[in-house]
Amino acid sequence: MKITDLAIVFTAVFFPMFLILGMRAESLEDVRFVEMKYTGALRTAVQDGGMKLNDNETQSKESAYDSVKYMRADKEQALESFSRTLYINMGIGDDKAAQAALWWYIPAIVVLDYDGYYLYVTQPYVDDDGEELMEHRWTPKIPYAWNDGAGNSIQFTLDSYVQVYESNSSIWHSGFREDLVGRTIVALLDNEVMFEQVRRITIVNAVQERLAYYIQRHNQLALRNGISYTFTLPLISQEEWINTIDDIGMMAFIQGIPMGEQYYNNYALGGGRLVKAPIYFGAVDDRGLPYYYRDACSFNDRVEEVFPSAKEAAAAGYHEKSCYNPGIP
Repeated sequence: MKITDLAIVFTAVFFPMFLILGMRAESLEDVRFVEMKYTGALRTAVQDGGMKLNDNETQSKESAYDSVKYMRADKEQALESFSRTLYINMGIGDDKAAQAALWWYIPAIVVLDYDGYYLYVTQPYVDDDGEELMEHRWTPKIPYAWNDGAGNSIQFTLDSYVQVYESNSSIWHSGFREDLVGRTIVALLDNEVMFEQVRRITIVNAVQERLAYYIQRHNQLALRNGISYTFTLPLISQEEWINTIDDIGMMAFIQGIPMGEQYYNNYALGGGRLVKAPIYFGAVDDRGLPYYYRDACSFNDRVEEVFPSAKEAAAAGYHEKSCYNPGIP
């Protein structure tokens, strides 16, 4: 057989295979592109929603617990911001039908508040005509509750503030753990290390258990609407959980969106705390020596420049001056 004949046979046999593999590669590229688009949309939406948690109508409510972590999480504004950003970034900003369909792939949203958490999950309700319908609704606030097995209980917060119930006297105590040491019969309050461990574990376990329950229930409801995908609580590392419960925030889960032969599954976390970046002032003292200091300090010398970072201030020729040690090295 001539070499040209071999080439024809080779092409006839293997070209369809190469064509199929090429189409498969293009399909995978399309899937990766869509996956990146969905992930970006979800993360941006959760970040926008998380930032809206700190928009309070009554600022005086923030100081009720005398805690730097306390604020009244505005879950309604957070949800509105999350939804609007998600719709726009997924290309369905004006498509009401697509927006409604999308929520069948969002089994749960969690808002972590200072002294409890909310879940935005599918729940039954009865409309004005007496017909039972299903839609996403907020649960009541669920406290971070713990009991010691002897009838005593603690309602934790995102810091050391607690509400403690003593079963033998039916008395409630409220305050920071360090202020309640020796004042109750609950031994956990007297051990700072153990208290912190139990507090964090209690919050994580409480949220995980409720999430697992509502996601499983979402399976049953979605199946009635033609969605056969099995929703499950994703595996989230312990470190990520610990970081999540350090301050108020939002978590959102998307699962089961068809992408070719695959499904899109992901979750995202967004914090609600605004952290003000420090400002650095460049000044000159009465000796003509340039120095910089943080806005938390207070000096009487003339300010020449303002910098967003200590590095930029140092690069401009200023030397650091500490609030606690005003002498310049």
